[in-house]
Amino acid sequence: MIRSVPHSPWFNRIYGLYLVIFFVYLALPLLMTVVFAFNDSPFPSLPWQGFTLDWFVADPADGTRTGLLHDQGLLSALGNSAMIALWVTLLSVVLGTVNAVLFERLQFRGKELLYLVMLLPLVIPGVILGVSILVFYSGLANHVSNQWGIELDMFRPSMSLVVMGQVSFITTLSTLVIAARLRKFDPHLEEAALNLGATPWVAWFTVTLPWLRPALMGAAAMAFLMSFENFNTTVMLTGSDTPLTVALFNRLREGSTPVLNAVALFLMVASALLALVATRGDKNAEA
Repeated sequence: MIRSVPHSPWFNRIYGLYLVIFFVYLALPLLMTVVFAFNDSPFPSLPWQGFTLDWFVADPADGTRTGLLHDQGLLSALGNSAMIALWVTLLSVVLGTVNAVLFERLQFRGKELLYLVMLLPLVIPGVILGVSILVFYSGLANHVSNQWGIELDMFRPSMSLVVMGQVSFITTLSTLVIAARLRKFDPHLEEAALNLGATPWVAWFTVTLPWLRPALMGAAAMAFLMSFENFNTTVMLTGSDTPLTVALFNRLREGSTPVLNAVALFLMVASALLALVATRGDKNAEA
């Protein structure tokens, strides 16, 4: 709504009511998740049975409940997701930076076609992408094993294959974020550094890379969160080292318990803190 354009009081009231309903619609499921994480009931549903921290700290040795901090299955899955997200973040940011330089600085034949190919993972459904990666790499591993007797376990369902699958589409988003920042860079700054005696590598690390730091931090935060919460692609590629999203899905199939609400609350808080750190880092870098 454009505030400079006059509106009738009825329009303002209806628009305000719409905003309230919209944000309640978004926030109510999250609020109920938080509430049920502290509900003293074996089921994540009403009625309210009282406040408890059991779903976070309960030790199964002291009773029948198992809190998040003592659930080895969920903690192991949480660690697997964190490890996958770290590798995906590192690879996506590095490859995204290289891609940004390729598309923004260089001119070559077929550049537009290559750019469209890079964008393809964004329009392919995650399940289809996961199945395609699984079929291709599993077939490659089987062929190498049959022909030369070499076992390429990293190409079979495993944590490494999950990383490769997630990098295939998260790198595209990282490229777009970094390229948008690089597009605003004044190349005369690099030229000035070169005229003062700096080598191209020194100019890159002392002039260009600091300029890209806000985009790099933003791309890293986005890549980490997208990797951590991804399910559609991950479920097709995971092996024995189950990531958190797949572990939660398996738990839900067996029946939901409030410990899953505790996990959801933990992830919401962690995501909010990561977004806050990335935002403050961007502001400091801009300053």
